[in-house]
Amino acid sequence: MSTVSIVLRPLERLSRLSVASTVGVTLIALWTAIALFWPHLVPYPPDAQRPQDRFLPPSGDHWLGTDQFGRDVLSRTLAGSRPVLEVAPAATAVAVLAGTVIGLVTGGVGGWLDDVVMRIVDAFVVFPAIIAAVLFVAFLGRSTPVLVLVVAAALTTLVTRSVRAAALVERDKPYVEAARLRGEPLWSLLGREILPNIRSTVYVEATSRLGDAVFAAATLSFLGLGQPPGSPEWGSAVADNRLWLGNAPWTVLTPALAIVSLVVGVALVADTSWRAARSETG
Repeated sequence: MSTVSIVLRPLERLSRLSVASTVGVTLIALWTAIALFWPHLVPYPPDAQRPQDRFLPPSGDHWLGTDQFGRDVLSRTLAGSRPVLEVAPAATAVAVLAGTVIGLVTGGVGGWLDDVVMRIVDAFVVFPAIIAAVLFVAFLGRSTPVLVLVVAAALTTLVTRSVRAAALVERDKPYVEAARLRGEPLWSLLGREILPNIRSTVYVEATSRLGDAVFAAATLSFLGLGQPPGSPEWGSAVADNRLWLGNAPWTVLTPALAIVSLVVGVALVADTSWRAARSETG
């Protein structure tokens, strides 16, 4: 199969979207557009404080109410989409690329290399991700690249295990053995023979891990390991306003529902990818 056909396969699938996946793609596209153009969409500056307007309920002036500093919740929610979508897609791309390379090599080569690398991967899996995140932030500081690195490191192990399992299945099939007997080099066996036949696994991992990355980025910010205090990022917004859930629930529910909507959108697309992969292998 040519490289062009591999690249175009996701576009071909888009033409056969189900209702659920259409909803998922719409949610992702909506939040992506908001993240790009939020400065032109917000009714108020997201950091503008008006103490006299604190805890106003949703109204015509403030559609989603205000928080404890009188800041417009709608404006902050729209602005908070950008930090999430700066971290999650980048972390997913790094994790899928690294995990695919590691899983393909270990699963395709096997032997002592597979044993050594997978023991290292297993060690990372059992090490608590939150502790690793604290250490990364403590040594490297709080920034978007550090968040990308932390989230990508956690997801790479998951991608590696899935890709390796798929590569192990393909490694001993007749077409690979025939290529090996023809004298094809290792890079050709992995990249031209095995990789095209496990592309469905890679697609499923990419969509599935994007949802994980969104949730992980929001969780790190909620714990104070992500964006600086006062940031409109959704996880930080939930953490900053959780004490006021009883008095002003809109300050917490709005960013929380934003997280949920994006994760659900990604999950719907991931489910479509999984079903497509099943139909191809079935």
